[in-house]
Amino acid sequence: MAAVRDRYNQFVNGFNQRYEPHVRQHLCKIYIMLGCTSAATATGAFLQMQNLIDLGIIAALCSLLFILGLHFYRDNGKNYYRRVGMLYAFGFCSGQTMGPLLKYIASIDPSIIITALLGTFITFVSLSLAALFAERAKFLYLGGVLVSIINTMAFLSIINMFFQSVLVQLGQLYIGVLVMAAFILFDTQNIVEKVRAGSTDVVQHSMDLFFDVLSLFRRLLIILTQKEERKRKEECHKRR
Repeated sequence: MAAVRDRYNQFVNGFNQRYEPHVRQHLCKIYIMLGCTSAATATGAFLQMQNLIDLGIIAALCSLLFILGLHFYRDNGKNYYRRVGMLYAFGFCSGQTMGPLLKYIASIDPSIIITALLGTFITFVSLSLAALFAERAKFLYLGGVLVSIINTMAFLSIINMFFQSVLVQLGQLYIGVLVMAAFILFDTQNIVEKVRAGSTDVVQHSMDLFFDVLSLFRRLLIILTQKEERKRKEECHKRR
């Protein structure tokens, strides 16, 4: 216990020495809001899966509207709670849109969802700590590279609508996981630098990280599901 306590104290002291009080407070608010948004997403998905609330296509349209609203309805110091409500509503609608996918995966193997959740959580925490304890602005160079990769992937997705290449689809998934992981590193350090420059938009910063987490979770879900489907097909062939 003493060794664990010493490690914890070293961690806290190192974090406090590295970051100013207002940066630490801002990061704390971001992670709390990120957790609440994720909870709203889980609630939306659960209600959809249980057929208690199913907004269908309305959820997708509302998600788009809330994103556009948060983009154009900028923080002015007086609209904080309205923007927080919009962010949580976006999280809820995102859960609603994921409900059908989660329901399908649960019919195959519910443990896939748990595995994807744990993988997303561990990846996010590990990379966030890596970004926070790395050299200042070490990962900011990734911004331009990641945007270029995302644009290339979007272009390939459009082209692949005509060719339906399985190889391209798999590449999109696996490369997408690496890209989202890199975005966690980039966004974490980018947020810190924005706060030091005077930005206090907790909602926008939370939304940036929420996008990373949600995108990573979706890709892990699909990869694990496809792996399980291939495994079952191989077992069926062996039995025959």
